[in-house]
Amino acid sequence: MGIPRVLVAGIGNVFHSDDGFGSEVARRLAGLPWPDGVRVVDYGIRGLHLAYDLLEPWDALVMIDALPDRGRVGSVVVLGIGPHDVEESGHVDAHGMDPATVLGSLTALGGRMPPRTLLVGCQVAETGDGMGLTPPVEAAVDEAVRAVRTVVTGDLHPAEVG
Repeated sequence: MGIPRVLVAGIGNVFHSDDGFGSEVARRLAGLPWPDGVRVVDYGIRGLHLAYDLLEPWDALVMIDALPDRGRVGSVVVLGIGPHDVEESGHVDAHGMDPATVLGSLTALGGRMPPRTLLVGCQVAETGDGMGLTPPVEAAVDEAVRAVRTVVTGDLHPAEVG
């Protein structure tokens, strides 16, 4: 077996306050050293780009994104995502490519979901128009960076963080 290939994907809209969480975490992760085979990308709102990159063979995908209505604002969790969590979609809409749609469209594009798919998410407070993260979400960025490093350099198991 060769070197495991892991795609770390920051997702979010930096023009919608806390929705920029995934992009900020990816930006910080991109400046860190990684083992061979690990690629860190801030996809932002470019879900279609992520979908096409997932047509390459990856051993694991770690997405980083904002999570609304999932608990205390600023709390970071690592969730496992399996095929049963994703509704398969027969069409691709470049303007509506949220993470679930991206994963659901892979079959239509000729690909498949990576065998290990995780989401490192943060409960957010504000996703309306505006730039910059709210203080509790900004405070969670370092915790999310540690969580991503742990799952990528560890055994890639989902677990509750902090």
